[in-house]
Amino acid sequence: MADPLPPALEETTSKLSELLKHPDDLDKLITLRGDFTRKKTAIDSQLKHSLSEQLSITQNGMTSISDGQKLVNAIREEMLKIDRLCAEAQGMIAEFPEINKMSVMQRNFAAVENMRSAVENFAEKLAELEDLLREDDEDLDNQPNLLAIHEGLTSLRDVRDQAMDQVTSSKTEGESGMELIENLPLGGQETLSDLFTKLDDIVGWFDEHVGQACINIIPHIQSGNNGIVVRLALVIEEEEKKDRQVKALQDAQREFQDVALRFKSINVGQRELRGYKKKFFLAVEASAQAQFETVAQAFAEDPDKLEKSCRWFFNDLNTVKLGLTDLVPKKWKIFNTYTKIYHKLMHDFLVARLDDKDITPVHVLAILNWVSKYYSKLSRLGISNPETMLTPHVIDEREADLVREYRNLITKAVEEWMDRIARNDRKAFTERLENSLDQDADGHLHTKSLGDMWTMLREQLAVAEASGRQDVVEGVVDAMYRALKARQQMWEHLVDAEVKKIEALASDSSQLEGVSSLQEWLAAIANDQITNIDDNPEMGTTSFLTRFKRDYEPLVTPAYTSTSGIEHDSLTNGYVDLSTHCMHLFASILFMTDFRNVTTDFFTQAWWSGKPMSQITVTFEDYLSGDNNYTEVLHPSLRDILVEELADALLVRYLEGVRNKSVKFRRADPFTDKIKEDLQTVFGFFSQFPGCFDLVKEKWRVVQHFVELLETDKSGVVGAFERFKANYWDVQIGWVEAVLRSRDDFERSMVGNVKSAAAGMDVERGLETVMGKVR
Repeated sequence: MADPLPPALEETTSKLSELLKHPDDLDKLITLRGDFTRKKTAIDSQLKHSLSEQLSITQNGMTSISDGQKLVNAIREEMLKIDRLCAEAQGMIAEFPEINKMSVMQRNFAAVENMRSAVENFAEKLAELEDLLREDDEDLDNQPNLLAIHEGLTSLRDVRDQAMDQVTSSKTEGESGMELIENLPLGGQETLSDLFTKLDDIVGWFDEHVGQACINIIPHIQSGNNGIVVRLALVIEEEEKKDRQVKALQDAQREFQDVALRFKSINVGQRELRGYKKKFFLAVEASAQAQFETVAQAFAEDPDKLEKSCRWFFNDLNTVKLGLTDLVPKKWKIFNTYTKIYHKLMHDFLVARLDDKDITPVHVLAILNWVSKYYSKLSRLGISNPETMLTPHVIDEREADLVREYRNLITKAVEEWMDRIARNDRKAFTERLENSLDQDADGHLHTKSLGDMWTMLREQLAVAEASGRQDVVEGVVDAMYRALKARQQMWEHLVDAEVKKIEALASDSSQLEGVSSLQEWLAAIANDQITNIDDNPEMGTTSFLTRFKRDYEPLVTPAYTSTSGIEHDSLTNGYVDLSTHCMHLFASILFMTDFRNVTTDFFTQAWWSGKPMSQITVTFEDYLSGDNNYTEVLHPSLRDILVEELADALLVRYLEGVRNKSVKFRRADPFTDKIKEDLQTVFGFFSQFPGCFDLVKEKWRVVQHFVELLETDKSGVVGAFERFKANYWDVQIGWVEAVLRSRDDFERSMVGNVKSAAAGMDVERGLETVMGKVR
């Protein structure tokens, strides 16, 4: 087998096949080749030009990098040469150590003299600054001396830094510079060290004033006190500029340590980074954090107060945007910085609340509802796409998890309630507890839990509605639909299990105590199902299920309303099916107990000599209108259903009577008259129920086909069967064989012919007929 073509070649072949579809197209080869050659030449030329440009750019970049590296190496070499020349010069001069020592001494004395001159007025300047600080203490809202104090302190701090730098240098060179500085005659008993300590105290005092101004910067702007804000910004900007210079020198010293040890110009000195700008933003953060402590207290007391207690948050940011932006350097990007600080604090506050193990669902809900409002308010401040621009997300994108947790709290309550109701119902049903059923005003039987269940569902739906979130309501409604379906399945399993017990014990009448109470429960359960869905506009009544749907529909999205309609219809059909099933089981129990022996008489000698059909209809009469009248405790819509189920059950047992022991239809016996008598008895009884009598008659017409199978000649059996099968597609071959075997002229070939006919028939399947139940 040939290897597949490469993708590129396969694509080329495909294009050629499109160009050369016909033999005459071969004449175009020369023209096509010329066109392709010209296109290839143009593309090659364009690629060469682009490649040349890229190569040129790359080459220039590499050249620039190489030149830069060469320049750095050249500077390093020159500095090493200077260092070597200095070392060599020291060796060339015999008296260099003495000369160097004298030079150092001269420099130290010069430095001391300069320092003496600088510190002569040190104490006086400190006193002046103290006076200015006291004046500002009296007017902290304005601090008119802030710039003057800062200028004076900067000068004195520079003197102190120079002095300490000289001390360090003198120690390095082994001289007694420190002693000289400490012993400078300053007057009085004060030493320079004492003045430096006092300077630190005054600096601390000044920093307190600066911190006070930083903390109150928002109130200052709101009160129109812009002067102190501008002065504060000038101080911070000046300190930031000097910090940048020191940082640059520190970086250079760290990068070129070996050179810095020999060159004084790279010595950073004693000045440290003062970080006034960082302290400013820390003060902003501390001020806002104090506000959040008030928010936390209000939120703990009443979660609905969260929005109100956070008004200051957005007022502050608006003040910064409108009032502070023009008072500080633009490069600070003050609004963005404030927003990031405040956003982080809001994030930390909310996440801390959510991580609190004692947080209540109400507080979780308040935070969930706050998130959208928070971002909406930020958008109104002019922040575009705050959810993506500000990181992290204000609650770490935990909305989906929190919604699920909050929803689960409600659904868990629903499930626990339903489980509790189900346990009580199961116990009352299986043990047939006394007074375990209720009767409404119309005398209809119901389970005691019906009203309680729907009351609980309405209450939990109200809790979900209070969340104000459609996703919460939708999740809760889903859980309620699941719980209602589970309840349907519970009842179905329970009644089926109990009826199976009756069936297993039917042969021993002494074990059949409680059958009547089971029938009452079946009536009550069936009534519950109908009550759940019984809407009567004429009477102005609305069912539980319809009210439930009307309650939740305004609270959910239109899309959910559409999809939940499927669940609603499924649940409705389930209620109908379960109520019908209970009526079916009610009828089955009668035939398991009251009619167990009677139905075995059908088509036997006892049937000829007695009237078993009359016995059954008399009992029916007792259940439907006599002393044991169950129609009085049944919902009106179930009465006809019960009658239909009794008629169906009787019809099935009647037709299955051909399997009774010793059944034999003889040609000479008037069995058709006897069957007609049974039909008259049945129709005479069910005629008193006009609501379903026509349906009963229609179903019992199947007996005509049954009679035809019995009375037709052997040659007409196949035709009779085909007519039967055409009307009742689900008639069982096994039952037909039993009918044929009950004939006194039965022959095996009759069954074979019927089976052959059945195999050759193409019957359209439809809804199940009564023959589907006959075995």
